[in-house]
Amino acid sequence: MNTTGRQAHRAGHGAAGAVGGLVGRVRRSLGDGVRASKGLLPGGRHLALTWSITDDYGGMTAAMLARTRAFVRHGGVSVDVLTLDEQSDYAAREARLRERGEFIDGMRLLNLWDWLRTHPLPGGSLRLDRHPFAPLPVPPGGSEPGRTTEVRRGETVLSRSLVSPEGERVVQTDHYRLDGTLLLSDRRDPETGARSLVLCDASGSPARSWGRIWHLYAAWLDRLTRRRRTYLIVDSKTVAPFVAEYRRPHVTTVHLVHASHLIGSERPLGRLRESRKKVFGNLDAFDAVAVLSERQRSDVEALLGRHPGLIVARNVREGVLLDEAPARPDAAAGVMLASLEKRKRVSHAIRGIAGQHTLAAARPGAGPLATLDVFGEGPRRPLLEAVVDETGVGDSVRLHGFDAAARDRLATASFLLLTSTSEGFPLVLPEALAVGCLPIVYDVPYGPADIIRSGWNGFVVPAGDVDALAGAIDRLVTLPSEELDRMRRNAIRSAGPFEPGAVTRAWARDLRAARRRGHRRR
Repeated sequence: MNTTGRQAHRAGHGAAGAVGGLVGRVRRSLGDGVRASKGLLPGGRHLALTWSITDDYGGMTAAMLARTRAFVRHGGVSVDVLTLDEQSDYAAREARLRERGEFIDGMRLLNLWDWLRTHPLPGGSLRLDRHPFAPLPVPPGGSEPGRTTEVRRGETVLSRSLVSPEGERVVQTDHYRLDGTLLLSDRRDPETGARSLVLCDASGSPARSWGRIWHLYAAWLDRLTRRRRTYLIVDSKTVAPFVAEYRRPHVTTVHLVHASHLIGSERPLGRLRESRKKVFGNLDAFDAVAVLSERQRSDVEALLGRHPGLIVARNVREGVLLDEAPARPDAAAGVMLASLEKRKRVSHAIRGIAGQHTLAAARPGAGPLATLDVFGEGPRRPLLEAVVDETGVGDSVRLHGFDAAARDRLATASFLLLTSTSEGFPLVLPEALAVGCLPIVYDVPYGPADIIRSGWNGFVVPAGDVDALAGAIDRLVTLPSEELDRMRRNAIRSAGPFEPGAVTRAWARDLRAARRRGHRRR
């Protein structure tokens, strides 16, 4: 074939490829139009990215998993939940989560390190001149006490980390396959801090390298998505800065913000949290950024200006919406679902119960006395136990620790306490409302005051005012039963907008709009 013929041949193939691509896009568009008309999520791969899932996970993970289940049940898609940390046995954890109903058919848990142990990651380059490769020696008698730590699955070492001599930082972590061969060596230069990540083939020989961990994350996502249309929602603020840099024509990225972006309660022109600056300083790096209340979106725009991709999403409240609230055996029984950390201010809840007891003691008959069951674990347990002892409410306040079934207590508790310094829109609020458990909440950004109206479906008190909290608890436990029943009916109605089908349909619209927005920006 002469030169002119070859050029014509290539041109013909190019034209055919262009036509074929156009036909494919038209077919996908028509197919997605049908899905949109049915309220289904757009077709393609759906990913939920977070840093980690533990057995005693908190509210953000609970909300992410509830949304994912709703996507599967009501959106007509499968969803892969991705994690990036190294843990001893994610497969066993997924099995436990399935037993509890947290993972359902149509959901998978994929961990970066477990995936790399069983899948190749081809492509890229190997630059040992730029990314030094010096695997840790395997100590003959096991890890060096005080200098190395290990993650094990049974007797199998999954990773080994070397700590700096002063014990302040990890300077190298080597990851291994289940057969003991080296999977990846992650080294930080002790003087410059420069990072070298070297991925090894099945024999343990260097095959590919990077200078940033984010580049490894990107290579993994590229391999998972394989240029297929993908919708990636990142919930973790730890991982969000990476996703802000991960831009691919076929991937629509959304960051869901689960907490306040501000320090303290000053709003709307408060100070951005340090952990949020990278994301909120570049909101347009995502195809959409979702917050959980209109008030937070308004505050973000007041602080940073209008952003077309800033949207409001709702958390998913699962379960049947009741016509009537379940009967409460004890109108003075309270519950609190919170990790025992500083931000949750569980000590305020304990002191609020003690304050209610003081108010009750001043009445003839000295009753009723409120009780509180706290479900959650965390570093402040010793301090909170001391507060219980100090206030003398040991017979009325119980710290139960983490309980996977704690949410079931909302159906029998009379009221819920929420005393955090800040929130996004805690999932426990609509969950409590849906079963007629009346929230008594601090007026903090964001969430509580967006849905709770004092005397109608709960009580809102000034943030940090323990006396006001005690007064609201006392008011609730002394209300006539007819008034309590009315408030519980109002609470159930308040939970309607968080129904899984409605939330999924809203996400379907928002994801399609985010994809269109992304196409215009790229």
